[in-house]
Amino acid sequence: MKSIIITTTRILDVAEQIGGCYKLKPLTHESSKKLFYGRIFGSEVKCPRQYFEVSERILKKCGGVPLAIIAISSLLANKSGNIKEWDDICGSIGSGLASNPSMDSMRKILLLSYYDLPSHLKACLLYLSIFPEDYEIEKERLISRWIAEDLVQQEEENKCLFEHGESYLNELLNRSLIQVAYKNTDDTIWSCRVHDMVLELICSLSREESFVTVVLGDSKQSMPSSRSTVRRLSLQNTTWPKLEMSKLGSIIIFSPTIIYTMPSLSWCHLLRVLDLEKCKLMDHPSLRFVGNLFH
Repeated sequence: MKSIIITTTRILDVAEQIGGCYKLKPLTHESSKKLFYGRIFGSEVKCPRQYFEVSERILKKCGGVPLAIIAISSLLANKSGNIKEWDDICGSIGSGLASNPSMDSMRKILLLSYYDLPSHLKACLLYLSIFPEDYEIEKERLISRWIAEDLVQQEEENKCLFEHGESYLNELLNRSLIQVAYKNTDDTIWSCRVHDMVLELICSLSREESFVTVVLGDSKQSMPSSRSTVRRLSLQNTTWPKLEMSKLGSIIIFSPTIIYTMPSLSWCHLLRVLDLEKCKLMDHPSLRFVGNLFH
């Protein structure tokens, strides 16, 4: 038997150093149009004539990058009745990916989608920065956590909070900011995931706003500028971090072995969310403190 290792990177210099580099080609213009018009109008033939010129300019700026085309077309799908907004968005992209195929150009396109969100959806999207890259996020777990974090608002009396949370999830899916990972046999969504480039963006925004603190590989990552603002903690390492956590409101653990070094947390008076899924709780000396957590 033979084995092959395929290494992927968005940095061309790294690929060339490894050797045997294959540079993935962008979509052809015809494929780009099919993806773009299909997302907004269903097909190119259904696109109103007055939108063709601005659509071609936008497609050129997307440079045949599928994620850019999907992100922009999902944004424009909500603005199909206002050609001025299309022109404004086209101008906001700048030179785009065709002349400058860099991470900054891609980030600018994704930021347009983020800033177009209402405030409650921005918060729900930023919350996804707690999950590791390529993590399959179960729908019920995610919505339950949104509710526990008070990110879901009761907008209609005839709907429960979970139903409102489902509508939030569907809106983020419609805007292509998250992706369906797995569906049930009845075609309902079981789980979703975040594209790695979208995750990079929301982790960066989350860090700037001190929204979530992520600890990776036993080293502090995504730390806010002020240590006293650690409010949501995502632990993806193996040892308990030495942080100031007086304002800590939620903890989620992705490395079950960290339970060996987890303190009692009885000093976390503001803690309202504690997610110990997949941790072997019998390995912790005592979980009596949980009963004393006020929230």
